[in-house]
Amino acid sequence: MGMLFGKMFLKPQPADTVPMPTTMKYRNVGSTNDTLTVTNQNTFSGNIIQIKDGESIQEAVLKANPGDLLRVYPGTYSETVYIDKDNISIQGVIIDGVWPTLDGKKALNDAILYSGNGITVENLKIIEYKGNGIMGQAGNNFIIRNNWIIDTGVYGIFPQYGKNGLISHNILTEIEDAAIYVGMCDNVDVKFNEVYGNVAGIEIENSRHCLVESNLAYNNTGGILAFLTPGLPIKTVFDVIIRNNFISGNNHENFGAPGSIVSGIPPGTGILVMAADDVIIEDNIISNNDNAGITIVDLPTGAPTANDPNSEPNPDRVVILDNFMIENGNNPVGEIKALMLSQLKTKGPDILAMGGGVGSTIRDKNRYRTFGLDNYAPAQITDTKDVTTLMFDKPVAPRSVSKEELGELTYYGVCAGCHAFDTRLIGVPTQLIQAIYKDNPQGIVDYINAPRNLRDDYPEMPPQNYLSDEAKIAVAEYILSLKR
Repeated sequence: MGMLFGKMFLKPQPADTVPMPTTMKYRNVGSTNDTLTVTNQNTFSGNIIQIKDGESIQEAVLKANPGDLLRVYPGTYSETVYIDKDNISIQGVIIDGVWPTLDGKKALNDAILYSGNGITVENLKIIEYKGNGIMGQAGNNFIIRNNWIIDTGVYGIFPQYGKNGLISHNILTEIEDAAIYVGMCDNVDVKFNEVYGNVAGIEIENSRHCLVESNLAYNNTGGILAFLTPGLPIKTVFDVIIRNNFISGNNHENFGAPGSIVSGIPPGTGILVMAADDVIIEDNIISNNDNAGITIVDLPTGAPTANDPNSEPNPDRVVILDNFMIENGNNPVGEIKALMLSQLKTKGPDILAMGGGVGSTIRDKNRYRTFGLDNYAPAQITDTKDVTTLMFDKPVAPRSVSKEELGELTYYGVCAGCHAFDTRLIGVPTQLIQAIYKDNPQGIVDYINAPRNLRDDYPEMPPQNYLSDEAKIAVAEYILSLKR
């Protein structure tokens, strides 16, 4: 398919002084070290193309054929890399602790954008982009691992509308929205990552069948989130396992874009479940989160200004099993502070539930300080240890698209992550775009090619002129046809 489009924790530091991740420092390409023995469905079967300092990764991608492996050697590469071919692997080579570095210099928007299927990106240092570190646009069977991502704007790792993916052994910091953002995806494992100093550490949004396991999330505003955002094309989030994670000291001030959904996350949030169904929270160590260890809310409580009649707003069938929780709620803020004061308490809870929802259970609520769990029945399941992955054991079929479906898929894969229908995410709502460009799809195409920052209260949109002419006009017409 062609391109569619606890206070011992570290304080965030400038990119040039962030400590070398010791778990990755001495890895060699092709190592059989246990830290690299993760499922790899994307085996390369073609040629090895070497990229040395002073050369272009993008030029190598243009020359590559499906199945090729691109090895990037230490050096600084200031470019945006678009991958619109299937089965391409980009693999950094780390020599004596020196990484290949993609440096956006606060001028470029994205480091890597892929719409191909079977894409692997590993062993890269990515710094100082304005928009995204690694973004997937409707590509299936992706592997993103062993990358070191610092200060890349809105998102660090952002697969959108992809299926069957692995995100593992990455370290991310200084991201103003979500360090790892799994958006409108299915069957994704997020494992062994370290996220700190971000607004949101790991975010599962409008996605299904996701395993979030063995990650270290600290000093973010919110550690791990599973939630439904209204106004997006995918209307559900369910079957999420949050297991064996260390979620500690997520008390960072919120520096998200004003008006965005994440800007409403209160500092001190360990785990947040908002309107997500069938979420299992098990065997995590949750400590020193000043507002609450686990917060479970419906949409009217968590996002009161959002409105999507097609999105069911309640968190249903949330299951809380054994978790170790200590020193949470020491400095609650906002609604939780007010709730605790109404109970003549000054300390927040380990676990708080507010709003609607049915069928939720907990193993032993007496182990924790809780609020709002009166309707939680005893848990009927014992553990999730028989679930080792929510990925498929074989690659799924690549996404294919007819001419008639091109606009919809481009909107899902490229636009919807920033433009919900009538809810503010990063960009202006789709409904506002429709009002501005009524009966003028060519106006949207012109803006896609050369965006102009017309509003001080929204960030500048990056050019999307890499999209084919067919995709641009198709998505413009699709945007104008959308209804609530």
